[in-house]
Formats: sequence, C-alpha cells, structure tokens
Amino acid sequence: MNEMEAMIDVILVEDDAAVREGSVQALDLAGFAVRGFDSAEPALALLHAHCRAVLVSDVRLPGMSGLELLAAARAIDPALPVILVTGHGDIAMAVQAMHDGAYDFIEKPYSSEQLADVVRRAVDKRRLQLEVLELRQRLAHSQGIDAALLGNAPAMRELRRLILAVASQPADVLVYGETGTGKELVARCLHEFSERASHPYVAINCGAIPETIFESELFGHEAGAFTGAGKRQVGKIEHASGGTLFLDEIESLPLAMQVKLLRVLQERYIERLGSHQPLPVDVRVIAAAKADLKELSDKGQFRADLYYRLNLIVLQIPPLRERREDIALLFEHFMLDAARRYRREVPAVPAAHMQALMRHDWPGNVRELRNAADRYVLGLSGALPGVPTNGAAGDALGTGQSSLADQVNTFERALIELALRNADGNVSAACTALGLPKQTMYHKMQKYGVVAEEFR
Repeated sequence: MNEMEAMIDVILVEDDAAVREGSVQALDLAGFAVRGFDSAEPALALLHAHCRAVLVSDVRLPGMSGLELLAAARAIDPALPVILVTGHGDIAMAVQAMHDGAYDFIEKPYSSEQLADVVRRAVDKRRLQLEVLELRQRLAHSQGIDAALLGNAPAMRELRRLILAVASQPADVLVYGETGTGKELVARCLHEFSERASHPYVAINCGAIPETIFESELFGHEAGAFTGAGKRQVGKIEHASGGTLFLDEIESLPLAMQVKLLRVLQERYIERLGSHQPLPVDVRVIAAAKADLKELSDKGQFRADLYYRLNLIVLQIPPLRERREDIALLFEHFMLDAARRYRREVPAVPAAHMQALMRHDWPGNVRELRNAADRYVLGLSGALPGVPTNGAAGDALGTGQSSLADQVNTFERALIELALRNADGNVSAACTALGLPKQTMYHKMQKYGVVAEEFR
C-alpha cells in the first residue's frame, strides 16, 4: 500500500449490512482508510470541494439513490471520483452514470481484489488532482522572492537566502551558471529586493555588442567625439547610476574594455568619449559568467585583477539536472504562463510524459524547459524531449489512469536518489534531508532497487 494513498479517505455507501461490512474489511485489509454508511445522506454531509476522499456507492439505496448522490457530489466537486455499484446488471444505467461523470462502476458480486483495484485507481487519480491543485495554488499565492525564483530544491532555497542576505549590500556580485539557468533573473532579484529597486536596472550582454561601439555604449560620448556622433549620448553605466548594472557573459568583454571597467569599479567615475570631465556614478555591478573566470585568468583570457575585484560575493545557480525535484513545479508554472499568453487551455500531462521530463538532462536548463512548455501548450509535435511523436502520446493520455502510480514512484525514486547523491550515499543524512524514518527509507530503497553504495 502506497503511503500517499493513505492520505485519501474512501467513503463507502451500501445499505446491505453484510456487503458493507465485507467491503469495508476488504478495503481496510488493502490499506485504505475507509468509512462505511448505510445511506447516502450522512456520506454526502462529509463531502466538500477538494476533500481528500473518493466515493463508492451502491446505486439502489433507501432515500437518496446512488445516481442522485453522484449528481449531488459532482455539484460539490465536479472532479471527485465516484464509483457506482450495481447488483442488477443494468449496463445502460452504468453507461449513463459514466456519461454523467462517474469515475467507474462495478457489478455485484465483486471480489475483494476487484474492489481494491478500482478504488486504488480512483485514489491515485484523486491524489494527483489534489497535487496539481495545491501546486497551482502555491504558484498563484507565491510572494516575494519565492514567486520570482521558483524551486524547492535545497540549492534553490539556499540561493534565495543568499540573495536576500546580500541584496542590500553595496558590494558587486558575480553570478555563475550554465546557459539557461536564469542568471539575469538572479540579477533582477538582487536589484528588486535591494534599496536600489526604485532606480534603473540596466542589462548589457557583453557578447552581443560589437567591440567597435562597446566603449561608446558603456561610457557614452559627446557630440563630435567620432564620425557620426552628432549629439551627446549617455552611456549604460551613467544611465544605471543609483541603480544596478548587469553585465551578462562578462567573459566575452574585450580585454581593453576590462581595464576601463576595472577603473570604474575602483574609482566609481566615468568619462564620456570626447570628454575629459569625470562623472561620478553610484552603480552596483552584477556580473554573470558561464565559464570559470579564474581558469580564464590563469590562461590569460581574462584579467586577473578584474577577476579578483569581482570575486567578492559569488552566487552559483545549479543546473536543472541537479534539481530534478523542481521540474514538475517549473513545468506547471511555465504551462500556466504559456496558456495565459497564447489564450489556450492548460493541457494534462500524462505520467509517461512527466517521466520523460524527469529523465531528460536539460542541457538548455530552465530556458529549454520553458520552451518545451510553450510547445506543449501549443500542441506542437515533438514538444517534449524523449516523448515519441508517433501516437504514443495519445495512447498515454488514454491510459493515464493505470500509470498514475508509476508517476508517483518516478518522483519518489528521483527524490531518494537525489538525496543520496547530495549525501554521498549516507542513508542517515538522506533520511534527515527527506524527513523520513530510516525504516521507511530502507523499504523504499528496496522497492525501487536503489543502492546507497552507488552514490558514494
């Protein structure tokens, strides 16, 4: 019995005392939390929107019938899984009930295994519904830096803590991260959660500006400073005064410009091209790099003095492959955003699709995941890496019920493996990180074939 299933109650309505007691006992032995009733009215009183329950009801009951109970339950929560039981072989009634929103139906007499199997699938469905609902509510109510930098992985929680700790400090910051990890997003958080938030935030991609005009872009120029300079231009650094200057891909900054940037960082003044008048600037510089600046400086490809000037406060953004537990949260967030922008419905994500997302290494990191979510919302072929485009996606949608437990298992195994990897195979440390008792941890490791020694 999966521990997640125990969180969902089974409400069973059956007026035949012997059948009710036998069904309750069978579900109890299967590990479900079950409550039995002899009529619909007291069961209906327990239902409310998003309740953690599934409903199993006989069709023929004294007072309110099972079909009436189905209608009343769906009026309270249209997504509530309702299983109807008939002892009269009325297939037409069962088909109509399914059309009216019943999750499934079973005929009397039924075996304990048959009942437990249908209930288990309904519980899996309900659990997934509530997880998605909780996820969307958390996204909707996220505030502050938690809304700006999504992720529950320990590395992301630590990154948010560091950002808030250094945001209001005057020191410059160096941000490391692979392509697509969100370096500019971190820079914006440092700006928006600082006392400089009401002043300009100016971003420059050092690898995108031609070297011939870089100095003019950065420092500005006076009219007549060079051919074509018809009027004075304020440079990016001057424009950012009082606020934040973000220098992305600083490893691409030409060596000649690195000298001039170093002087700005040390002296906090600039001179426009064509002028010898120093202009004081109050600017905080946030530099971002995807390459190790120390290695580049050792090779003579980046000035060592500029590296040591920047290497005061360093923030490291983890790649997505090292925080796989955040993939579902981020993908859901990006789908919601894409659905709003494209005015489309948010599509369901079958278990097989989510498993493919969890397995993918995401070399393009969060940016690649966002693009995949956009394509998926638009219904484009090949939207998700690792998902076949020959109709298998449609098959997964049609058989999603039988694979919901697989999805839970995939998430659970990924979390356990990540915890063991972070703990260098130390089971006790992994248990602490996951908040699991050792006995439960070992049980799950055995279940998934996870060996701690492989992570040492």
